[in-house]
Amino acid sequence: MELPLTGVRVVEVGQALAGPLAGVMMADMGADVIKVEKPEGDDARGWGPPFGPDGETSLYFYGQNRSKRSVSLDLKSPEGIEALHALLATADIMIHNLRPGVMEEMGLGAEETVKRHPQLVYCTISGFGFTGPMKMKPAFDPILQAYGGMMSVTGYPDGPPSLAGASINDKATGMFTVIGALAALRQRDKTGKGGIVDTSLFDTAAFWVEGQINQYLYDGHVTRRHGTGAAVIVPYQAFQTSDLPLLLAAANDRFFARTCKVLGHPEWSEDPRFLKGRDRVRNKAELIPLIQAAFSTNTRQHWLDALGAAGVPCSPVNDIAEVTNSEQMAAVDMICELPEGGPKVLGLPIHFNRRRPKPSRPSPRIGQHNREILGRD
Repeated sequence: MELPLTGVRVVEVGQALAGPLAGVMMADMGADVIKVEKPEGDDARGWGPPFGPDGETSLYFYGQNRSKRSVSLDLKSPEGIEALHALLATADIMIHNLRPGVMEEMGLGAEETVKRHPQLVYCTISGFGFTGPMKMKPAFDPILQAYGGMMSVTGYPDGPPSLAGASINDKATGMFTVIGALAALRQRDKTGKGGIVDTSLFDTAAFWVEGQINQYLYDGHVTRRHGTGAAVIVPYQAFQTSDLPLLLAAANDRFFARTCKVLGHPEWSEDPRFLKGRDRVRNKAELIPLIQAAFSTNTRQHWLDALGAAGVPCSPVNDIAEVTNSEQMAAVDMICELPEGGPKVLGLPIHFNRRRPKPSRPSPRIGQHNREILGRD
């Protein structure tokens, strides 16, 4: 099928995760994404083990750089800079997530670049944004989970702050970059001019704790950690059964009443302490041990079947193998095999006309397409 971004050219001057993720999303949607690498390649090529079929390129790199073409340029040289400008003259979008100040040092800052290439949508991904006292600080995902407040609300109340199990700021910043780039491209369709799109891991980190910040701005309340639970819905968390954990999401009074019936304690839903949602939040310390004790009397599958039959939202707490091998994963056909003997990776989480785009190319070798694109090795 012809994909939505067919005919769009993207130049990605990126490494690690946020920039390449934005690039691979556009590539999977049909854009011609040219990955500009330093002569020694993207640092992420060495982020292993595990390594892919070539034994040298990390599986991580394969996942974030499929469907792209690679050119290697020394951007510390005038020749490299001019070669990049030649690419930008043909491009619709440029993405970069280099260290703050690097592009400016090379004469490739946002304002001067869009002045030279007025058709270009220039996307810059930074750690802390383009302004403020921390704008020149380098940043990685864990730094922003800490600085942005996410770690303070992740984990158990009596334990230390915890890191999320995925690079949530990098990945979401990459997605916000795609959203911003496509919005700016739509505007260019009307005006004929590109523009500058700025995203940062800090903005993303603040966005993740939007509700907690809004509450603090309203009443000064500082949210604490709630383990697997939530601050304003109870019971809405994981529970240990006699063998394996499950997640219960009794998000309203009806679901709570059904849960109580399944657990053999319909009287709980009539108890004044637990009658309404606000009552359950207020008396969480009394309610949760009662529910936990009930779940401990039987297996996870027993409770999943019973809760499911009652229409109560619940789920097993799957590990990575369980979700990968689940019937639902197979049904949505999200796992794809890269062309030319590449490894299996997770595909784009979007369907177009009920079809998921498949990778068009394997992940490239460093500078694999120099001759094809630059006319030289």
